[in-house]
Amino acid sequence: MKGSLLSSEIAEPYARALMDVAQSTNSTDALGEQIRGLVALMEESPELRDFVANPVVDAEAKKAVLRRVLGEGSNPYLSNFLMLLVDKRRVALVDKILEQFLALLRELNKTALAEVTAAKELSEEQKQQIIDRVKTMAGTDSVEIKTAVDPDLIGGVIIKVGSQVVDASVRGQLRQMTQRLKGNA
Repeated sequence: MKGSLLSSEIAEPYARALMDVAQSTNSTDALGEQIRGLVALMEESPELRDFVANPVVDAEAKKAVLRRVLGEGSNPYLSNFLMLLVDKRRVALVDKILEQFLALLRELNKTALAEVTAAKELSEEQKQQIIDRVKTMAGTDSVEIKTAVDPDLIGGVIIKVGSQVVDASVRGQLRQMTQRLKGNA
């Protein structure tokens, strides 16, 4: 827990600095899209994340890989920012820094983040229904949805928006039923 708190304290100033640059250049949304893509790539590729975070790997090798991952048309501010993280030996925290930037962007755009866990992959129609429900729950016009699949839920979904959790899963309903039965015994 302490390590997590420390990394958050380090990540936040870097994320805020990147946000300041994005705002001063009117590129918050474009930068946010590139960062979402990079975060998704790092989530899908633990090898990339481990390579970048590895303190034994040469800084120039990390920079070369990051430049290749970003590609030619990447935002120069993002590219320079990542190179700075490598130089300052903070690149191991890149995932936390980028997530913090996205949180700041959601706050700026008044967008709610809905973390949805489902028993199976959701259809577009189901995602839209969840977005509509979250808009009502959070009192916002914009919702960003992050999905995960957990077959142990048996069916249904768990929706987390900030500190609010709606457990509409079969597993959750079974747990509630068990607790009620224990209470009556």
